[in-house]
Amino acid sequence: MVAICRALDVREAIIVGHSAGAMIALLAAIRAPQYFAKAVLLAASPYYLNEPGYYGGFERKDVADLLATMDANYQQWANAFAIMLVGQDYPATLGYELAGYFCQSDPEIAKQIVQLSFWGDNRALLPQLHLPTLLLQCADDVAVPTEVGQYLLEHLPQATLVTLQATGHCPHLSAPREVLAAMQDFIG
Repeated sequence: MVAICRALDVREAIIVGHSAGAMIALLAAIRAPQYFAKAVLLAASPYYLNEPGYYGGFERKDVADLLATMDANYQQWANAFAIMLVGQDYPATLGYELAGYFCQSDPEIAKQIVQLSFWGDNRALLPQLHLPTLLLQCADDVAVPTEVGQYLLEHLPQATLVTLQATGHCPHLSAPREVLAAMQDFIG
């Protein structure tokens, strides 16, 4: 991402990332802040695991089971995981659409991304992001509990937290107008 910004001589960009992509956006903005004016982190989590003093939403065994399911039957995992992420408040077709994206990925690469996302711990990096940052969190997200949004708000120096009425982990699919409205208010 930084190489692309450098090659295109990007300036004052607003970097937007969802889920694991939110942490990628955060890392890019920390590494090369000269390219970015603001950051939007949608359904972001710096760390998904529960530890004493930190609630990330998942136990280590949950993640190990998730990875084992990916190995056993990738297609079945993709369908179940996608429907779970979209949430039960929305049509199953959104879950199937997301599953289709998962199934287009190489299963080995997808597993590596899931491993990096769930095992990676970016909490120590949060204070290094010195851009105005919009945190968009869903009211009920199976992957990112409300405690994570509060943690991000407390550890990102220039963060604003907006809790969407949307539920699930993919509001850009299930409630795009609400997401866009919050982003437009932040961007100005």
